[in-house]
This record gives sequence, C-alpha cells and structure tokens, in this order.
Amino acid sequence: MTDNPKGSAAWKLDPATYFDSRVPTHSVPVPKSLYLEMPDGVRLAVDVYVPEGDAPENGFPTILHLTPYYRRFAVKPGAPPETEACPNAAKFRDTFIPRGYAMVVVDVRGTGASFGSRDSFRSPKERDDYRAVIDWVVAQDWSDGTLGATGISYVGAAADFAATTGHPGLKAIAPISAVWDTYLDHYYPGGLLLTNLAGAYDELMQALDLDQREAMRRYVYFADPNLEGPAPVDGDGNRGLLSEAISEHAANVSIVDFIREFPYRDSTLPYDPAFSSGSFSPRAYMDNMSKDLAVFSISGWMDGGYMNGAVSRFLTLGGSRRHLLLGPWDHGARIQVSPFRSQEEPEFPLHGAILRFFDEYVRGEKTGLADEAPVHYYTMAEEAWKDAADWPPTSGEGLTLHLTQNRDLTTEKAESGSVSCKPDFGFGTGSNTRYGRLQARDVRNYYASWQARSEELPRFVSDPLDEGICVSGHPVVSLLFETDEADAAVIAYLEDIAPDGTRRYVTEGLLRALHRKEVSPPADYQANWPFHSCEQADAAAMTPGEPESIRFALLATSWEFAPGHRIGLALAGADKDNVVRIPYGRPGNWKIHVGGDAASFLELPVE
Repeated sequence: MTDNPKGSAAWKLDPATYFDSRVPTHSVPVPKSLYLEMPDGVRLAVDVYVPEGDAPENGFPTILHLTPYYRRFAVKPGAPPETEACPNAAKFRDTFIPRGYAMVVVDVRGTGASFGSRDSFRSPKERDDYRAVIDWVVAQDWSDGTLGATGISYVGAAADFAATTGHPGLKAIAPISAVWDTYLDHYYPGGLLLTNLAGAYDELMQALDLDQREAMRRYVYFADPNLEGPAPVDGDGNRGLLSEAISEHAANVSIVDFIREFPYRDSTLPYDPAFSSGSFSPRAYMDNMSKDLAVFSISGWMDGGYMNGAVSRFLTLGGSRRHLLLGPWDHGARIQVSPFRSQEEPEFPLHGAILRFFDEYVRGEKTGLADEAPVHYYTMAEEAWKDAADWPPTSGEGLTLHLTQNRDLTTEKAESGSVSCKPDFGFGTGSNTRYGRLQARDVRNYYASWQARSEELPRFVSDPLDEGICVSGHPVVSLLFETDEADAAVIAYLEDIAPDGTRRYVTEGLLRALHRKEVSPPADYQANWPFHSCEQADAAAMTPGEPESIRFALLATSWEFAPGHRIGLALAGADKDNVVRIPYGRPGNWKIHVGGDAASFLELPVE
C-alpha cells in the first residue's frame, strides 16, 4: 500500500494536489557563498540562492536551513553532472527556489566551512548566531523581510532554536524529525541512555567536522566518491580559509563524553551549574517564541522517540497556527515503514505539504490550510490517512486488557497471582530498529527479524479479536512490579499477532525503574500520557522484594488490529543493541503481580 495522499478524504485539498498546482516560476541559480561575522567574531559560511527570474517588487521570502552536515560539498573535477553537492539541502532547494523563495543555507559554527567550535550538542551559542543571520537576511535588497525555517533532525531543531530568538522576521517553522526535549525525545527515553546512538553520531560528526573523507563515506548519505569535503566560500581559491576553519573544529565537543554528563534530566555540567539538558533543548526557550509563530511539527512512527517531541511541541505551543503530521516514516521520512507498503520510498509529497504551510504563513497566501484539520496521521495496517482536531484522536476510556497468571490479556480482572521471569541481558533488537536511522544507518526493513529475536521474551497475549480495533495514541502499561535488585530497565513491546502466528512489532516503551515516580508534565513539555521527570529529586531506588507500581507510556502509534488477530505485550529488561543494561551486570529476578486489586494491565487508546 502507499502513503500517497492523492484524493484522501483526510484533506479538503490534499498535499499532492496542492503541490501539483504550484508550477515552478523561477530557476535555481549557482549560489553565492560568503562569510558572515557573528557578534563574537566567529565567521559562518553561508550559501545564498536568489531565484532567477522576475523578482517581486518587495523582494523574495526566504527559507532558512541551518545545518552541521555541510551546506554544500566541493565536487571532484570531472564528476558526472548529476553529482549532488547538497545531499541534505537539495530537496528543499529544488522545492522552494523554483516557486519563488530565496534560500539561505548556513554551516553552523564549528562545522563545514564555518569557523569556531561547538561547546555542546546544539550549542546555545548557536541561538545568538541564528538571530544575527536573520538580521542579515532581512537587510538584503532581495529579501522581503520574511522567513521560514525547516530541516531534518538537527536542522529541524535549529529551526526551533531560530524561532526561540523571537525574531519578528521569522514567521513560520517546519521542524522535521526534530526533538523538543533532547533528553526525553532523543538520548534518554524513559531515563535510559541509548548507548550506540551517541557513539555512531560522534563518529559521523568527527568525519564531517575534520573532513575525514574515507570515514565519511561509510555513511550512505555521503558515500558518493565525487564529494570532496566542504565547499569553500567564494574567493577562497586556495582553500586557506577553509583549512583554518577546519583546524578550529578539532576543539568540538565529543557527544559520547558530553551526553554522559547528564544522567538525570536536570543534571548540570560540573563546571557550569547553569547548563543542563534544557540548555540544548528547544522547549527550554519556548517563552521567547512569538505568539504569532506558525509551527508545523512532522514525524513518523519509526522516528526513534521523536514523534513524542513532535506531539509535545504541538500540545505545548497551542494556538490556531499549529499543525501536526505523523506518517508511516522513519527518521527524516526517508523510508516508508509500514510492513504492508508497496515500495520503500515514501510517495507522500512532504516538501509540498511544507510549501503549502509556508505559502500560507510566510507568503501570506490563502491556501485553504486554515480550513484543514490541524492534525493528520497515517494508520498502519489500515493503510489510510486520517485527520483530527487534536492529539490523540481518540475519545473515551479505550480498551483495558489485564495481565493474567496464565500470560493472557483479558478484558476481565483475573485471579490474583504473579508471573516470574529473569531478564535476558543478551536480548537485543538488532540494528534495523527505530533507533537505527538515528545512528545514520541505512535501515530499510524495520524489525524484519523481530519474530526470531523476540521468541523467548515473556509475553501476554489476548484472544483473537472478534472485531478489528484501531489504536491511535500512546498505549500505557501499568505493572505491579517486583525485583530483587534496586533498579531495572523495563521495556514493553506491543505486538500484532496474525492468525498464522506472525508477530509484528507495533511500538515500544521504556522506563528506568529509578524514574517510576509519575508527575504532572511541565509547562514547557506538555504530555497527555504518563510523565516521568527523570530528575534527580524524583529518582528513587527500588526496594528489593517489595512490589511497586510502575506505569509508563509506549511511544505514540496508529495501528489497526484486524479481526482474528491477537494483541501481544512482550516484556524485556534489556536491549543490548540499543539501551544501557541496568543494573550493571545484574539482571535480577522479576515478578509481575497480576489479578485482583493488584492488577497489572495494558491500556489501549482506541478510536
């Protein structure tokens, strides 16, 4: 099946039809490249694209793209003409410039051809840079004084950060696969460190920042042998400035070392007590955003934990100019992840949807977007786009399934008892998981080995469904949980079990038992699912042998369970391929108490 929205009833005017109506009117020029000096003297490399063709009397609106992944590569002499020098910015360039937008692409400080170094992941110093860049853009004679910002992952979060400068010229942002809270959405879901993520990302960034081309080519995005490091700015013919800039990158932060400084969400750097994970999370600066800012949050069902960030951004900022799109995609919407897909590549015109958004809020055109529902999401297995007025799109109490001593899931509470199990610290989900693309892996078949890998996990299974149900939102697991250790990594997997026994991974949730205390979500991270602060004051060791309530949400999903299928809930105490193993070297022994007043249960948000 396809994610193509053409003709879908979820939109009054679907994105594909809108995109078709926006016929290109301009040509893409060779960019002008220059250095901009920031307030602290650091020079940033900038590419400027001004559309070729008739210019509006007041100038062009501008799309801002702030990237650590090279604004543009130098290309080997004699390379084929189709060699793409802008693998990260190309689709944005080829969408917006021919349709009347200028575009400014920036190597953020400490990367590409820019000078300086990065003192953190998404350094707060970059926020000051972004305001200076916007100041420069609106002062140009080709600019009409308005901007939109967009991009994937780091670049999407940079759009958030640019918005937190409160610059009046930035009218709209469309962050794609971008965190709202770096701790919860990215590196420490449920307070559990994603161990391989930091290492893989660090290797990639070192290869890019220090122009280590052989190492860079191990990553599919930069594998083209015709790419020769960051492009110098115009006039730097002997690459002297470029070499000087790259030498400064040697001081860049190591993400592997840096991220371990934050075992709690409110941990601070030992040499800077004002610097916490909030310092490199957009949510911490949200009060600086303009109340008129338009925001389009975009993510997918296999996008690590980033869909939670997209949902929280949507819920937190509120207002009539917020939009949310959740598709059957991985990180960056590079792959269509539904197991029922007709092809790997998404057919959804994502850049067309973003174009309509910017046409509405940056150009000020009436595109009909105001008449559309603010939320659009794709239900896998049903293979259909839907719309909603809010998230989640469900109402009522949903479906509650109780865990039983016989390892069933039933709608009725069962007899009191318990289920004992010992976590397998050798269990792992492999590399083709929702976290693989975050590690810059070229994942194409998600959880293809799930059936074999998960065979021995303790699981609870429902009877075959008499009627199909559609689960949309955050499933919630409540366990009366006992362990003979003082901590545990509790991982829950939701499965769709077909009549022939095929088990399909649907979603998962993670929680470190240390962080089991449930609190109200803070103003800067709204959540309509169980929230755990993961802050030091709320952390508490388990008392070995004493049952305690643990309640946590699985990552958001939308999935249709067909009639005759069964619902499975599998539990694990480790994922050696992705998650830190807690407690270190001590799997412990678990006991899940079930039935009676001490019920353990699964809550499903059913449409």
